Amino acid sequence: QVQLQESGPGLVKPSQTPSLTCTVSGGSITTTDYYWSWIRQPPGKRLEWMGAIAYSGRPYYRPSLNSRTSISWDTYKNQFTLHLSSVTPEDTAVYYCARDEYCGMYHWGKGTLVTVSS
Repeated sequence: QVQLQESGPGLVKPSQTPSLTCTVSGGSITTTDYYWSWIRQPPGKRLEWMGAIAYSGRPYYRPSLNSRTSISWDTYKNQFTLHLSSVTPEDTAVYYCARDEYCGMYHWGKGTLVTVSS
């Protein structure tokens, strides 16, 4: 059974560029047809899809976050990583990684809280 787990810094200062890594077990991130997504939820707000990287290695980004978002991967470690530049307190949120199966996202990590504060 596929499992995902997020990791990254819990506290980040404004203007920094944190990296959050999702480690996948029980399945390869290069498996055809799957996309690997990052989603976040600020306190009191709705879920926001940020971007994804396809099994081919091609990244996709939410237009409003395109200039600040980058997703990379390490197929050897079976990991994909979110890089978010120039963060502000508005980026404070619980960040999730999930497997996108086109028809829905059924496998998620438990999430990791990232707090942006000076």
